[in-house]
Amino acid sequence: MTMKGDGPDRDHQRPEGVTDETVEALGSLSKALETTERARGHLYSFHQLTGTADFELDRAVRLLREAGRPEWAEMVRTQVLGRNVIPGHWTFQIVEAYDSTYYQPFKDLAHAAVEELADGRDHLYEAELKEARRTVGHPDHTARSDTTREPDTSARERNQSTTDLRQGTPQA
Repeated sequence: MTMKGDGPDRDHQRPEGVTDETVEALGSLSKALETTERARGHLYSFHQLTGTADFELDRAVRLLREAGRPEWAEMVRTQVLGRNVIPGHWTFQIVEAYDSTYYQPFKDLAHAAVEELADGRDHLYEAELKEARRTVGHPDHTARSDTTREPDTSARERNQSTTDLRQGTPQA
């Protein structure tokens, strides 16, 4: 199986003069930003779950009234429904503060670092890791989506190669 034009695209090749240490540092910065993206997602989950709970309180208030417990319905309505989650803030305000105080400055700094230190080429660490780990020439280990495979290579043939290897059958 031969591949035509296999190899990383220009945007994922290390620019001249960029050191291993710089690539590793940018990879670590990228990983930290990705972790922050996940944290931000959890913050949005907190926001949505808290809002869902607050709307469910409307039902609880109605059901307490229907159950003949208007004093409890009123306590839920006045003590919990619509309450700040921290002094002066609903969850949307926490999300906004996180975005403006931490997330956006971090994202901007990470982008600026890639622009200045790697000529704007993002994910160099991952691209080099991919090159080190993929099987060059294997049609399912191509460097880019636009890499073409020989027309006679079918998915069944590629999968059979993998099956043969698992069964210990040497390939010709």
